[in-house]
Amino acid sequence: MCRQRQILVFEGHRHFRSEMFKQRGKNQQSHNNHLTLIQNQPVKRKKGPAPKMLGNEVCSVCGDKASGFHYNVLSCEGCKGFFRRSVIKDAQYACKNSGKCEMDMYMRRKCQQCRLRKCREAGMLEQCVLSEEQIRLKKMKKQQEEESARASAAPPTPALGAGAPQLAPQQREMIEKLVAMQKQCNKRSFLDRLKVTPWPKNQDPLNREVRQQRFAHFTELAIMSVQEIVDFAKQLPGFLELTREDQIALLKTSTIEIMLLETSRRYNPAIESITFLKDFSYNKEDFAKAGLQFEFINPIFEFSKGMNDLHLDEAEYALLIAINIFSADRPNVQDHDLVERLQQPYVDALHSYIRIKRPTDQLMFPRMLMKLVSLRTLSSVHSEQVFALRLQDKKLPPLLSEIWDVHE
Repeated sequence: MCRQRQILVFEGHRHFRSEMFKQRGKNQQSHNNHLTLIQNQPVKRKKGPAPKMLGNEVCSVCGDKASGFHYNVLSCEGCKGFFRRSVIKDAQYACKNSGKCEMDMYMRRKCQQCRLRKCREAGMLEQCVLSEEQIRLKKMKKQQEEESARASAAPPTPALGAGAPQLAPQQREMIEKLVAMQKQCNKRSFLDRLKVTPWPKNQDPLNREVRQQRFAHFTELAIMSVQEIVDFAKQLPGFLELTREDQIALLKTSTIEIMLLETSRRYNPAIESITFLKDFSYNKEDFAKAGLQFEFINPIFEFSKGMNDLHLDEAEYALLIAINIFSADRPNVQDHDLVERLQQPYVDALHSYIRIKRPTDQLMFPRMLMKLVSLRTLSSVHSEQVFALRLQDKKLPPLLSEIWDVHE
């Protein structure tokens, strides 16, 4: 009996060990499968501050010593600066080796095309690059915030009455002229509104002719808006002093941003719609029916709502548009100094105007300038929208193709 009990205990122990080994094998296999899945998944960096540097990290592009995370990628100062310059200048490079160069510290100086390609492959993002204008606006905002903080820390001063800040006579005249110019341009478009292809009454989403009619309706409104902007720009003091090449460079890149500024003026928060030429009102669904994507529509409405919350008047909108047109950091602009000199009076006038109209809101001026930075981001989204339209075989009219650099 004792012998039989020992055998049973031994067999039970052996069975237990056997099951344990089987389970361990299953766990190991599961662990290996899990590792394989992890290896096959793209590496995602957590949001927040970049991890601390150990001092021995190398650039993901060329292999040189890395200085930190730049534009979403661990890279050296050289590749950081190269990517920034390439994006700002919209540079086009050519490779002598059909784009097959292996990138290292030596080849990075020899082949710019492959270096830029490697930057993008490593994960550098163009939307992370701030332009010279954006940096300048951020600095202005910071300075304004510092001035506001100092002013709030200082003891209150009595009201100045007759000594309150006033617009200089030339600033007042300039603002009145800008507002009059805008009204005149808008009036011409209003008179031409009857020439626009009517919005179809047929709501059938599958009807190709109806879709084309909606697209034509929107593109014709866009053409009228472009013509307004060009007419307005030509009347701005100093614009015609620029070379024809600089005039074209400024208009090509600022037009969509000004169109979005004008769109925000027409936003009605009560019905969440945008009204063009007093007669045409559209919500998000209408924009989508015309062929636009919600990736572009939603940011337009968000920007319009944000601008509506600022409660700007005609003079402030007109000055913002003039400042936007004279942006010296636009691609292909040659005479940067002249463009900056032409822009400065409008910046000064806006600053003075806001101080008078909103004396207690010290942050309104930098807040308005930062809206111009937001427009740069929207402009990039618009470029993606134009590309998507081409994939849908939606052909833009010649004027829009030219102004937005669409090559059919």
